[in-house]
Amino acid sequence: MSKSKIRNDKTCLNCRYVVENRFCPNCGQENTDTRKTFHHLFVHFFEDLTHYENAFWRTIKNLLFKPSALTKEYLSGKRLSYLAPVRLYIFISFITFLLIAIFPSEINSSEKTTEKEAIFTTKNKSFQNTISKNDSVKKSKTASNEEDELINFGYDSVEQLDSIQKHAPESEKLSDFSYWMNKKIQIVKENNTQSEIIEKFISSFTHNLPKVLFVFMPIFAFFLWLFHNKKRWYYFDHGIFTLHYFSFLLLLFLLLFLINKGLTPFSELGLVTFIQVITNFVGIGWMVYYFFPAHHRFYGETRFISFLKSSLLFFINFILIIIILSIFAIYTFINLH
Repeated sequence: MSKSKIRNDKTCLNCRYVVENRFCPNCGQENTDTRKTFHHLFVHFFEDLTHYENAFWRTIKNLLFKPSALTKEYLSGKRLSYLAPVRLYIFISFITFLLIAIFPSEINSSEKTTEKEAIFTTKNKSFQNTISKNDSVKKSKTASNEEDELINFGYDSVEQLDSIQKHAPESEKLSDFSYWMNKKIQIVKENNTQSEIIEKFISSFTHNLPKVLFVFMPIFAFFLWLFHNKKRWYYFDHGIFTLHYFSFLLLLFLLLFLINKGLTPFSELGLVTFIQVITNFVGIGWMVYYFFPAHHRFYGETRFISFLKSSLLFFINFILIIIILSIFAIYTFINLH
C-alpha cells in the first residue's frame, strides 16, 4: 500500500467526490499528494515490479509445465493471480522477436567486418597470384550466373522480360501473374546484391512474423471450434486456449534460442555440443507433445477421442502454417527494396 501523505482536502481530484478515507468510494483513486519525490517513485516502482513478478513467474511456471492449466484457471474466474492471456502473448511475442532481431544484427556486423578484412587482405596479395586464380574465378562466376538464372527463372533483366512480353509470339508470352511475379523478382535482383537480399529478407521476415502468427491464431481457434461441442464451448474459450498455446510455443522457442546463443561461443567443446543437441531435442519434443495433453485436459474427452482430434488438428494446422509462411516468404521477397 502507498505510504504517501493523505491530502487535507477531502474532494477527489478525479471525480470531485467527497473522500472520507484514503481511497475514493466513487472512482477508487487514492486521495494523496500528486507531487512525488524520487524516493517515492523508486519505492512505488519496486513494489509494482515485485507484484508483477509474482504473477509473472507463477504464470510462466504453469504455462511451461502444466498444459491447459492457465486456460482452465482463467475460464473458471481465477484471473488476478495470473497475467491476462492477451497481455501474456503480447509480452512474450515482443521479447522473443526483439531478441531475435538484435542477435542477428550483431552477427551481421561481425560478418561485414570479416568481409572487409578479407577484402583488405586480398588487395595486398601479389598480382601474379591474382592472375593464377583467374580460371577459378571464371568458374565461380559461371556457377553464380547459373544460380542467378535459377533464381530469375531464366530471365537476365527487366528489359529482357519486357521485350519478350511485348514482341515474342503469344505462345512464349507469360501470363499476367507470371509476368508480374518475374518482374518483381528481377527488380529485387537488380537493386540488391545476394548478401543484401539475404540480410533484408531475414530482417523483414522476422520483423513481420508476429503479424502472421496473430492472423493465424483466429484460424487455429476456428478449427478448435469446428471440432468441439458448440453448445458447451464458445469460440471465446478456444481463443483463450489458443493464446496460451501460442504463448507457450513462443516462450519455449525463446528459451531454446537464448540457450543456443549462450552456448555457441563454446560449441568447439564436445560436451557443450552434446548439451545443445539434447536441449534442442527435448525442447522441440515438448513443443510437439504439449498440444496433446493440453487438449485432453482442457476439453475433458476420452484419451482416444482426444488423441484422434489432436492428431487431426495438429496435421491440419501444420499444413496451414506451412502454406501461410510460404506465401508470406514470397510476399516478403518480392517487396524488398
